[in-house]
Amino acid sequence: MKFNTKTIHGGQHHDPATGAVMPPVYQTSTFVQNSPGQPVNPDYEYSRAANPTRTALENALASLENGARGLAFSSGLAATDCLLRSFKAGDEVIAMDDLYGGTYRMFTRIYKDSGIKFHFVDMNDIAKFESLINENTKLVWVETPTNPLMKLADIAAISKITKAKNILFAVDNTFATPYLQRPLDLGADIVMHSATKYLGGHSDVIAGALIIKDKDLGDQLHFQQFATGATLGPMDSFLVLRGIKTLHLRVQRHCENGQKVVDFLANHPKIATVYYPGLPSHPFHEIAKKQMSGFGGMVSFTFKSGQKADAIAFLEKLEVFTLAESLGGVESLANHPALMTHASIPEDKRKEIGITDDLVRLSVGVEDVEDLIADLKQALA
Repeated sequence: MKFNTKTIHGGQHHDPATGAVMPPVYQTSTFVQNSPGQPVNPDYEYSRAANPTRTALENALASLENGARGLAFSSGLAATDCLLRSFKAGDEVIAMDDLYGGTYRMFTRIYKDSGIKFHFVDMNDIAKFESLINENTKLVWVETPTNPLMKLADIAAISKITKAKNILFAVDNTFATPYLQRPLDLGADIVMHSATKYLGGHSDVIAGALIIKDKDLGDQLHFQQFATGATLGPMDSFLVLRGIKTLHLRVQRHCENGQKVVDFLANHPKIATVYYPGLPSHPFHEIAKKQMSGFGGMVSFTFKSGQKADAIAFLEKLEVFTLAESLGGVESLANHPALMTHASIPEDKRKEIGITDDLVRLSVGVEDVEDLIADLKQALA
């Protein structure tokens, strides 16, 4: 089954009880049993363990990423937290140096007293990355493309190293989506999504996902999810599943609009640098061409003035773009990473990795691109 068909039918079955084409919202906390320990349906006892609507979403997620098991969580950070609970004091994690602010906050603050040691490194410096690997290294974590600087990591190259060393390799695939990039096919063991973003696609749900290549590891992570309770409710599961049905159509338009917005920004006299993997000048353009089928709708840029005030004035003047956190919805959003999504990263660390005070991040939506460019033009004026 090809991908566009998978978004609609992958892992899905019509409801056996009613023939409903879309999986019903099973808004129930518990399920009847014929006798103690003998539920009517052996798959369903209590909705924290499993719920038919969430199961439908999880099957769809596994299908899209070609994994053995999908798990749906109450947020992307809950999904990340579930994976980290697999490790103990003395274990080490190597992570990409450019990460979503919430992920960095979790690694450095929530787990700071756990005894797990985190290293942050430029994953394109393979020699430096390999130098950090030792007998305690248990996980490699990357985003590609990254939030907000659109850095890339060569998934296939990293997976060769992690496989040789028997280290788990997880990829945050939120920006690319499985429409553009499938990390499990490239050698990763686990994919994470903030399903709030492109998978849901309509800015109306908070959700996360893990898709696991190995069934046994998937079962282990499901137990951790069940035991700690950060599961996704049935209505939210339904909303994400509904969003997935149009993922291929939406991301195609995000890519088309993103490229046209980039062409406008790259030729504007007030713009210094545009960060977009589809630009031939992008330092990781060749990696993007190799492992992605398109370049997405996420764009970041800086001003030639280098002034924070110019970035703020621009953001305040936007009319079609909405100034708000998050990304991946049908509407276009604009964000100031240093003051919004990445404010939890210390200022010196932000400067070290290149998140300057004049950096603006755009999530280019699916509106008529002429309206988007007109809005950018008037705000820059």
